Amino acid sequence: MTRKTALAFAALLALAAAAQADTLAAVKKRGLLICGSNPGLAGFGLPDGQGHWAGFDVDFCRAIAAAIFGDAGTVKFVPLAAKDRFQALRSGKIDVLASNTTWTLSRETGQDLLFTGITYYDGQGFLVSNKLGVSSALELSGTSICVQQSTTSELNLADFFQVNSMSYKPLAFATADDAIKAYDSGKCQAYTGDASDLYAGRMALADPDANIVLPEIISKEPLGLVVRQGDDRWFNIVKWVSFALINAEELGVTSKNVDEKAKSESPDIKRLLGFEGNFGEKMGLDTDWAYRAIKLVGNYGEIFERNLGENSPLKIKRGMNALWAKGGLLYAPPVR
Repeated sequence: MTRKTALAFAALLALAAAAQADTLAAVKKRGLLICGSNPGLAGFGLPDGQGHWAGFDVDFCRAIAAAIFGDAGTVKFVPLAAKDRFQALRSGKIDVLASNTTWTLSRETGQDLLFTGITYYDGQGFLVSNKLGVSSALELSGTSICVQQSTTSELNLADFFQVNSMSYKPLAFATADDAIKAYDSGKCQAYTGDASDLYAGRMALADPDANIVLPEIISKEPLGLVVRQGDDRWFNIVKWVSFALINAEELGVTSKNVDEKAKSESPDIKRLLGFEGNFGEKMGLDTDWAYRAIKLVGNYGEIFERNLGENSPLKIKRGMNALWAKGGLLYAPPVR
């Protein structure tokens, strides 16, 4: 093979790879977004008896569908165990992973994946029974601890006990639901997971009030949506839909007032809602992509409050997930 032929062949391979990587085109042709989700985490992703999915992560998928199709219902949710979620994404079984997944270096560089930003700032903690008589995670030496396998929780658990020179007996389960059930049945003395998971799991216990979440947070768990590497346009779409929902809250644009706000002379709002600039076109979307997502799903604050907030069953405070201007870490680049 001559050098010229080799270069031409390489160019053809690159074009073929690019074509295969066009997730937006595949989603539009299918007429449906396929979203991988946690099948059993209240507040984040959970189907009811009729198969209707609800939750914080679920709503981000609905917002992506709304931005693409103008219909938040054009989503198929695929339930995935933690051990299966990355392979499902890499193989093309799903278009985006929205499954309370922690952003780490090895998950991007070792698995050819990309996190599109942080949608929820979390950290790992411990749930124990009041009967255990402890008030700190530093008193858990020698205990048995239930944990979900194939998660950062397993690794953080080992690190915490090693650093503090304590012994423990880990009991790993395939799903968070299995782990919390084992804890509730007395198979272990504590349950560990992300703090959001602890509050959700506590609700499922036979006697929630007989259990407490210990005060220590032993890790950083930045949770976000995940896509495959090699498709920059799709990466940008998923990323900027999330950013648009955060910017909408900061600008006071909600699902209820978005039509009124559309009349605003604010340059920031005009750009966000598609009345100035051609930002949607550059991503392969219509100009009103963000308007659709906000109108049909809500801004970040609305999504948080109905699924996780103090008026929801979980009653989680915004804390780190408050806007940066209100003492939190939530911040999105501007649409401009």
